[in-house]
Amino acid sequence: MDKAMVELAMMDRELSHYIKAVQSAINHVKEERPEKIPDLKLLVEKKFLALQNKNCDTDFQNNAKFVQFKQQLKELKKQYGLQADREADGTEGVDEDMIVTQSQTNFICPITQMEMKKPVKNKVCGHTYEEEAIVRMIESKHRRKKKACCPKIGCSHRDVRMSDLLQDEALRRAIESHNKKKNRHSE
Repeated sequence: MDKAMVELAMMDRELSHYIKAVQSAINHVKEERPEKIPDLKLLVEKKFLALQNKNCDTDFQNNAKFVQFKQQLKELKKQYGLQADREADGTEGVDEDMIVTQSQTNFICPITQMEMKKPVKNKVCGHTYEEEAIVRMIESKHRRKKKACCPKIGCSHRDVRMSDLLQDEALRRAIESHNKKKNRHSE
């Protein structure tokens, strides 16, 4: 699980660098106002490589998603009565991957990266989002005459519509139940 989160953090850093490189190339052209527009693809690649070359192997550990994952894992271990050094006394305990999968990772909206309060399920691809966030995203795209793609990483659904969204009462109840348990444990 840690390995997957490290890969995610590294991909997130790479995406962030690419976005910065594109923005930097746009700003460069706006500021310089050259007579002849340079090869933008080359300019972006050059700026992207410059950012990538500054990478440090430990950068990703400061990545917000990685930090959030580690924090959630720590809370889940505490919640299930696990100690960090449980393996030392020979007891296996509960599998970390299973705990994480069973709980909060399913409760996080792929758009807001926060726990959902009013989850809606996409009946086409099966992914779930915070209702307000997906509605805003669809409306924003449609105002610009564009199609809204499912924001879940790796999903190929390219035309999310309001009519595809269904209230996910079961997930909403599961989140509420999880939060009640969490609050009871913290008292």
